[in-house]
Amino acid sequence: MTPRDRILTVLRGGIPDRVPVVPFIQEEFLAWVYPERKGLDRVTAVLDLARELGFDVITKHNRFMTPSFLLRDHLNWRVRCQTAREKDLWVTRTEIGTPNRTLTEERVKPDAGAATAGVMPMTRKHLLETPDDMEAFIRWLPEPDAEDVRVMRETAAAWRRQVGDLGINAPWGWAGVFNYASDFWGIENLMMAPYTDETVYHALMAALTDRMIAYNAPLIEGGADAIGIQGHIANARSVSVDYFMTYVYPYEKRLIDALHGAGAFSVYHNCGFARAFYPCYRELGMTVWETVAEEPQGDNTLADAKAALGDRVCLLGNLNQLHFLKTASPEEVAARTCEIVSTGKPGGRYLFAASDFLERGTPIRNVTAMLRAAEEAGVY
Repeated sequence: MTPRDRILTVLRGGIPDRVPVVPFIQEEFLAWVYPERKGLDRVTAVLDLARELGFDVITKHNRFMTPSFLLRDHLNWRVRCQTAREKDLWVTRTEIGTPNRTLTEERVKPDAGAATAGVMPMTRKHLLETPDDMEAFIRWLPEPDAEDVRVMRETAAAWRRQVGDLGINAPWGWAGVFNYASDFWGIENLMMAPYTDETVYHALMAALTDRMIAYNAPLIEGGADAIGIQGHIANARSVSVDYFMTYVYPYEKRLIDALHGAGAFSVYHNCGFARAFYPCYRELGMTVWETVAEEPQGDNTLADAKAALGDRVCLLGNLNQLHFLKTASPEEVAARTCEIVSTGKPGGRYLFAASDFLERGTPIRNVTAMLRAAEEAGVY
């Protein structure tokens, strides 16, 4: 099987020749491996690394994690965006002018050199702070225009040609619905909104869901095999099962069902606490749940997740990349990898990876030991 065939077989519920080995790689690790490179593209550089080290590829480009309506003008929507350096931080200030309100957001992230593009920003000033902000945002939030559609289709098609049979493309969408609403409104405001102003909460979540579906469609049309969804904010430590099913599930479910209806797979990312949500995730029906993190980052075990979800949801993970992979011997890495793969592979619906992206400082000898052990242990 080609790597592409192998991954797609698993996503469709079949049994491949072996478990796909799909490490999550982004700018931090790429900058460590390729210090001489000034720009690091999540497709081109990952493919280079895959050819060098030998692994199956799921590219996770982040180009469209920031929607175009935060970057340029649309109908009734004028954008002014400026990024400036403040000491060791990059600060991006965005002002959006609508017919009846100007909205302002500030986001910051540390300067990490070539790896900066992969660093998730923190919101210093939220876009939505007053009822008038909310009303204007929901009323004027743009649909994708012809230029958006053209750029997304052409970009996704180019990624598809680049990857070829080495794997699949699973670019990030903006996030999950709840995650992105928290970026705009603030996590504390969003979590309390169902109790303080449920009507506004549902109006915002519905508007974001509609636009996420619309903005993902051109990526799928262009050739994206899957769409990445970030779902770690509403995790099993931050909200209850009842809260999740009442206030988060309906919108995440609409998004996932729309992706599947358009012919794409879904990759739902919660790299933390999820054990209590296993029944919720069965109902959500995402194609893949990543990353089955164990303690201390999460409360999962691969065996329990496999028993609860493995007949319905593909699992991706779960080697500890924060401490173990960076400090263990190659022999220890290989042994632990074999244990994980042996747990995950029965019955299919399993892809091997670490419990999040590979970090700077991870010894290449350990990464190689992980890859070779996973390939050997994963043969069906």
